[in-house]
Amino acid sequence: MGHGHGHGHSGHGASRAADRRRLRWVLGVTAAVLGVQVVGGLLTGSLALIADAAHMATDAGGVLLALGASYVASLPAGRRSTFGYHRAEVLAALANAAVLLGVCAWLVWAGIGRLGQPEEVEAGAMVLFAAAGLAANAISLAILQRGDTGSLNMRGALNEVFADLLGSVFAIVAGVVIWLTDWYRADAIASLVIATMILPRALVLLRDAAVVLLEIAPAGLDLDDVDHHLRHVDGVVDVHDLHAWTITSGIPSLSAHVTVTDEALAARGVGAVLDELCACVAEHFDVRHATFQVEPVSHGAHEDLGELH
Repeated sequence: MGHGHGHGHSGHGASRAADRRRLRWVLGVTAAVLGVQVVGGLLTGSLALIADAAHMATDAGGVLLALGASYVASLPAGRRSTFGYHRAEVLAALANAAVLLGVCAWLVWAGIGRLGQPEEVEAGAMVLFAAAGLAANAISLAILQRGDTGSLNMRGALNEVFADLLGSVFAIVAGVVIWLTDWYRADAIASLVIATMILPRALVLLRDAAVVLLEIAPAGLDLDDVDHHLRHVDGVVDVHDLHAWTITSGIPSLSAHVTVTDEALAARGVGAVLDELCACVAEHFDVRHATFQVEPVSHGAHEDLGELH
């Protein structure tokens, strides 16, 4: 007697639509300032400013990737893609993490080279161009923070913009130091600090995407606790084949085989038992997408008999 019972997640569609509007705004702001940053880096000779411009370019690419993934994730499920395309958001977050790690490695390589052979930098212009980047990133960050920051896809874009905002701050600080002291190594040090700030965020995003792709149980969901609560539903005598995973960020899922007494099934019916099981995981663990296979106790006895033969 196998039955499934689950809940939809249509609310994510409206959330994604709002996220796409924010991503389009951020993409427009980032692309507009990117050209200014590139020109500024070339004119001043500042590695920190060039690094800021390079990372802003990855921001534009990352936001474009996140925007595309959000559209793909909203596509309806098909006969072969039964869960839809929600994982596209996770793949986009994984790609964003890889880009961030690449930028970080380049900054370390270039920064160490500049420490050994510092180059002259036009500090005044450097500060002005970095300030323009700071203003643009502050606007983009404010727009993204109003979105669904629980989404890995949006978090990927948010982390890139935040890291770039920090890059602008350190570029300004380095420019002021050079302006006042003519100590040109401040430029290289700023680029290394930017790399240090980017690295942990990239690794966290990479880890979170891997957790979803490897179908590891969501953080904070204790399967022993889930098992305990399910066993206390009236009539349940056993829970086995219990699995939990995440379809995409914000959509935890769960499945289990639940053995129920024949008397409980006869008295309440399979539908009522399924409703109670789903209500249990929804109320206690906020899992709205659950599938249960209900098995009567007599079915288990039949399986044992079959194994003897």
